[in-house]
Parts: sequence; structure tokens; C-alpha cells
Amino acid sequence: MKYCPEFPDRFGAIEDARIFCKDFFHWYNLEHMHTGIGLMTPAQVHLGKADEVYEQRAAVLEAAFKDRQNRFKGRIPLPRHAPKEVWINRPEREEKLH
Repeated sequence: MKYCPEFPDRFGAIEDARIFCKDFFHWYNLEHMHTGIGLMTPAQVHLGKADEVYEQRAAVLEAAFKDRQNRFKGRIPLPRHAPKEVWINRPEREEKLH
């Protein structure tokens, strides 16, 4: 939320916060494509659609490449994959002492 320019410094009442957050969370989870998760929405990743989205994007990029190879320096572009895991605060891993 802190990077959203529309996020207010303060809300007049709890109802104002609820109204703002209802729209904000819908946009954030269902529309906003996050660079940290392969330019996908949290909903796409959470609902297991990341592979499907990747395949659709790959098909579009391959078609674009076939149509205009000179724009891609001779290489078919690939979309970003969603990462295998995502952390806000990654827990420390146990050190192996062996």
C-alpha cells in the first residue's frame, strides 16, 4: 500500500478505510501485475494459473517473433516465470553442521 499514490495519509473514519481498501485489494489482487511474481497477479499465482498464463504469453511472443523477427534480434523472447516461492520475511534456514 505504501507505494500506491492514491493511498491517503489518513482516513476520516473506519468506513472510509473499508471503502478504499475494498477497491484497492480488488485491483491489487486481480488486476495489478507484480514484477516479483513474473508479471502476474496474486490471484493468478494463488489459483494455480501461472503455468497457463506463461504458456499463453509464450504463444503470443512466438507469433510476434515469427511475424517480425528483425525486432527481436534473432531470438524468440520468453515471458517471465512465476517464482517457485515468494517470501515477505524469509525465515532463516538452519545451518547444517555436518
